Amino acid sequence: MARVTLEFDDAAFCFTTELTVRSTDINAANHLGNDAMISMLSEARSRFLHHFDINETGNGDGAGIIVTDLATVYQSESHYPDRLRFEVGITDFNRYGGDFIFRVTRQPGGDSVALAKYGFVFYDYRQRCVVPVPETFRNRFAVQ
Repeated sequence: MARVTLEFDDAAFCFTTELTVRSTDINAANHLGNDAMISMLSEARSRFLHHFDINETGNGDGAGIIVTDLATVYQSESHYPDRLRFEVGITDFNRYGGDFIFRVTRQPGGDSVALAKYGFVFYDYRQRCVVPVPETFRNRFAVQ
């Protein structure tokens, strides 16, 4: 199987948050486990959406955001109690969604830990179907 490669334009990142690796995030190999990294990416995504006042489950109209896929490229290990910086942005819009992108670095110093992307679509939970990206959302991030 071919290796996954991810490259992002620095200008695509428009939000930053930090999380600390907890002792419970460490796996049997004594470093940050991939399951914990996924949880941390999800937390960074939630903070990003909250920062921009976006309700992930919709605004009472039934339409919210649902993750469709995830790709992660690990660049180095992380250990307890590393402080990790998560830079977040949105790219690759299509009719129904796009990609949340992440760059994870160890602080201080900025050593690369991981790059990741979450594919997403807007989903109407009442009608149980994919719906087009709301124009207000697209307009907020399309130039990123």
